Amino acid sequence: MEIIELVLDSNDDMSGIEAISVVESPATESDFIVLKSQEIQLAQVDTEKRILMGVALIPDKHIYRKDGDREYYIFFSKETVNLASQLYLKQSKQSSATLEHESKIKDMTVVESWIVENPNMDKSKHYGLNVPQGTWMVSMKVDNEKIWNEFVKTGKVKGFSIEGYFADKVQMNTKIKDVEDLTENEAEDLYKKIIDAIEKK
Repeated sequence: MEIIELVLDSNDDMSGIEAISVVESPATESDFIVLKSQEIQLAQVDTEKRILMGVALIPDKHIYRKDGDREYYIFFSKETVNLASQLYLKQSKQSSATLEHESKIKDMTVVESWIVENPNMDKSKHYGLNVPQGTWMVSMKVDNEKIWNEFVKTGKVKGFSIEGYFADKVQMNTKIKDVEDLTENEAEDLYKKIIDAIEKK
């Protein structure tokens, strides 16, 4: 199966993260933690902070995708994850949020953004999340009453998912050792990508 690395071009104004969406099924397969108060023991809280903390991107994690009959995986390198986190702030996208990648929602703001340097000493570990080095973490303040009451508190949304513009380059699965092993569709896709790359150069 095709494996595609998504990359960013820091010189392209269109490249980068457009929004962070709150979704039921995050592609990173990592749910966010609902921070309700200053207390570490979340079950023993009284005052709600209305902050969601979770994964925005995990480096080198293969994420399954299907477009029609085409099945493939995408992934982001540590360098791309780091660049994505920087461009997101540089382009002032902190208040760009959506629900399930469809409806734009107001009063949702990213208030913290960081790259995990040491998984064992990171803030994410403190709250019970086990993520690899290079993961992009965010904390989002939810001042939207409807989103908080109808989606967060009810568990309808469980994590974050990014929206952005990336370029891609093809990597073939290690199981494919020769051109003869490609299916007709895989060969056609690879051919088109090679021609496109040549034309762009």
